Amino acid sequence: MSAIESPSVTACYALAVLSATADGTGGSVSRSLPTDRLDFGEMRALWDEVLGAVGAGPHTGLLVGDRIRPEGLHILGHLVLTCASLADAAQAAERYHPLVSQAGKVTLHRHGGVGRVCYRPTVAPAAMHPQQVEAVVSSMVRAGRWVAGDGWAPLAVSFTHPRRGAAEPYADVLGCPVSFDAAETAITVADEDLDRRRPLYDPALNALHRSYADRLLHRLSAAGTVAERVRQWLEDAALQDAGPEGPAGELGLSVRTLRRSLQAEGTSWRALLDTARHGRAGRLLETTDLPLDRIAPLVGLSGATSLVRAFTRWEGMPPGAYRSGHRPGSADRDRAGSGAEGHRG
Repeated sequence: MSAIESPSVTACYALAVLSATADGTGGSVSRSLPTDRLDFGEMRALWDEVLGAVGAGPHTGLLVGDRIRPEGLHILGHLVLTCASLADAAQAAERYHPLVSQAGKVTLHRHGGVGRVCYRPTVAPAAMHPQQVEAVVSSMVRAGRWVAGDGWAPLAVSFTHPRRGAAEPYADVLGCPVSFDAAETAITVADEDLDRRRPLYDPALNALHRSYADRLLHRLSAAGTVAERVRQWLEDAALQDAGPEGPAGELGLSVRTLRRSLQAEGTSWRALLDTARHGRAGRLLETTDLPLDRIAPLVGLSGATSLVRAFTRWEGMPPGAYRSGHRPGSADRDRAGSGAEGHRG
């Protein structure tokens, strides 16, 4: 994720939090949500409302996580349901947790006969309520029970923050000893529990979910890069006037920082602009009858001759030949727009 991009949380999880509070974990909060993802600041504000509502208590986060359902974790929840073992589920959480929330990181460490599924916020400690962390951890224990059965419990759970409220609800929900003010937030699981395979599971469905999750993960990762944000800006920009100042201003960067960020990502403003011109020129040739001297300024080129030269570089053929392949009978119209294509094939 780019440094300019705020971490985001899937709307499915936000809806699950609201649903859990309505089911009796604390004061109910009602609000409209986006259909895709929330900025982490919006998710924090939602938790502020949940924890400030009448009836909310020190164990609200713990209880919210315990009430999580597969759909609350988006594709990760459905993937966990098809995992062959707790180890497979933990590895899936390690890889795909960003699809649920980019505000934290899940890792699995195995040593000495036990595994530790660790959770670490990626935002500043003060930005996340301890109850948000408790909700994440109790939801992971609940997800473990989808795989291992309702009677399963980890060996231990630890939190880095101090305990708030009575100890009994933690033992009731998590089913194991719970410590606070620890060095890490983690769920400790015996190796034999991690590796015990489910008698029935569907590897084909698991592979289907993983494939979809990988596509979503790639899309989420790409959306956070400076290069992708510039590509999105160029999609709607007037290319005849486009300069790096435009996307730099929208992203809150200086032009110099924008150029450096693009270089670090293996591209440049010039390359992205060239790609945008190529794409728009192709679409105009495919979908309109505009002559070349009208298309050229729309893609930021000085005239038909420049368009012919650029398009031949992009496609290995002049624009008239390209248009003929997509709009039979249209090539003759191009001659009216440019003498530059008198030599085209």
